[in-house]
Amino acid sequence: MENKAHALIAGVFVVVTAALLALLAIWLTRDKVERNLYEMSTSETVSGLQPQAAVRFRGVPVGKVERIGFDAKVKGNVLIVVSIDQAAPVTESTFAAVASQGVTGLGFIQLDDNGKSTKRLTPNDDDPPRIPLQPGGLDKLLRQSEVIFNKAEQITNRLNQVLSEENQQAVNTAVTQLAEAASSINRVAKGLEPTVATLPALSKDAQAALQSVKGATDEVTLTARRLNEKGGPLDKLSEGGAALAAGVQTFSAATLPKLGEVADETARTMRQLRRTVSAVDDNPQALIFGNGAPVPGPGEPGFSAKGDK
Repeated sequence: MENKAHALIAGVFVVVTAALLALLAIWLTRDKVERNLYEMSTSETVSGLQPQAAVRFRGVPVGKVERIGFDAKVKGNVLIVVSIDQAAPVTESTFAAVASQGVTGLGFIQLDDNGKSTKRLTPNDDDPPRIPLQPGGLDKLLRQSEVIFNKAEQITNRLNQVLSEENQQAVNTAVTQLAEAASSINRVAKGLEPTVATLPALSKDAQAALQSVKGATDEVTLTARRLNEKGGPLDKLSEGGAALAAGVQTFSAATLPKLGEVADETARTMRQLRRTVSAVDDNPQALIFGNGAPVPGPGEPGFSAKGDK
């Protein structure tokens, strides 16, 4: 009987100890945070998302996923029920997305707010309000993958067309023609070098001629200014016939000869300039080597009827 009593006491002790440990575990793991229920409905896949997965608001843990099932209100959609802390700033402009954690690939709900509304979303556990669930980064990538592949295929086809044999031959022909054109330009430039060398002397002659023309123009301008000055010939012309005769005589005796001389000098200068330009055009080497000896005429030593020197 004593052994049975000891066994009973030991059993009771074990049961009481187990109960106390269970109560302690419950007390330690109790959740004092008050949460509200919210729903999310989506037609996208939610691979990697499991019940008890974390719910984060811009990276801060604010709740967890309670259950995942099908939406009775929208046929074919997946319904996700989450519990979120009452202190979380859930507004009417808050939206959610399914994200994945690092290398593990475990999914969680990421909440964010675009700031369009500051009004808080009214909780109701009997009929939980719904938070829009937008496609995650992986879903967007999968949607765009086909478009990306099509564009890559188009680019590849265009590259193949550009690198075709016909285009390569056309490019080679164009390069060859460019090289020939460059060679032609070099030859023309070399041929123009003697002519360019004669330009400074020609420029000096032209400058001298222009200086002569400028002097004549200045003389004419000065004469015209004298004619228009008060007390000048024109002014005296208006005073009477006698002054007019004297002015005309002065003008005829002093000014007209000078104008004639200026005009003659200008004509001689222009003829000299024309002869110089013609000589350079006919014989550009004359600017460097000179005109050479004149061709002997009939009766002179060295004359040849055939025109040979």
